[in-house]
Amino acid sequence: MTTENYHFKVGSFNCIVVSDGTFTYPHPAQVFFVNAPKERLAEVLRKHNLDPEHWVEYVSPYTGLVINTSQNRVLVDTGAGSIAPTTGKLVSSLQAEGIAPGDIDTVILTHAHPDHIGGNIDSEGKPAFPIARYVMWKDEWDFWTQEPDLSQLQVDEHLKDLIVMFARSNLPPIQDQLDLVDQETEIVPGVRAVAAQGHTPGHIAVTVSSDGEQLFCIADAALHPIHLKQPGWYAAVDVKPEQALVSRRRLMNMAAAEKALVYASHFPFPSLGHVTQKGNAWQWHPIGAMG
Repeated sequence: MTTENYHFKVGSFNCIVVSDGTFTYPHPAQVFFVNAPKERLAEVLRKHNLDPEHWVEYVSPYTGLVINTSQNRVLVDTGAGSIAPTTGKLVSSLQAEGIAPGDIDTVILTHAHPDHIGGNIDSEGKPAFPIARYVMWKDEWDFWTQEPDLSQLQVDEHLKDLIVMFARSNLPPIQDQLDLVDQETEIVPGVRAVAAQGHTPGHIAVTVSSDGEQLFCIADAALHPIHLKQPGWYAAVDVKPEQALVSRRRLMNMAAAEKALVYASHFPFPSLGHVTQKGNAWQWHPIGAMG
């Protein structure tokens, strides 16, 4: 998988999907579609040219999104940091674009899973973006900085411990630069936080609007394009699965109605495309990978 940085525009805003590297998920069907009936899952995978018996890994891009509005330089999510040898490339990818950490004035954290907050801090444990205002949903902060209840997660205890460890390492150091929001609000002109709870208790989406064009950053409201065709299937890492499905449907309805460009963090790079309504589900239309 090629994961070079990808440039595109939303109206007059210059945007970049910035690579933090990749991460390989073993046995992805067991991670992404944990409640899917076995026979139906096999049928759907075959329709996507995936062999149910031999789909043993999924290489996901790990990325951040830079939005340059000319007034603000916003980063959505900070990548996975040191979670794997193949991750933690966000800062070097930004520098390749001529963007220093001190050039970012706003960091929006969609949620506090390791692959979205792992680059919050530098090697000295200090905020990696020294002048930035970090923004996240208040319920998300409260959940991860107390004693998070991960009983709904269908993963092993080692992974649960890893998720909690990353939150405890990467959230407290940014507290002095942190703004918590508890309602849908404009974070900077043209960039808005949208409630999308379920994947985590304070998971948010981000909408970007400029000159009549829109981008919906849905973060982890869907982890794979199959989630759009099978919107009732949830992931093993969804903290509140039923709420996650409600949020997914709301976001997909909005994106389809607005004909918005969609950025889905874990879809094949550059993770951008459009969605169209198809019965009670949706179809993913990826953009070309050349930009």
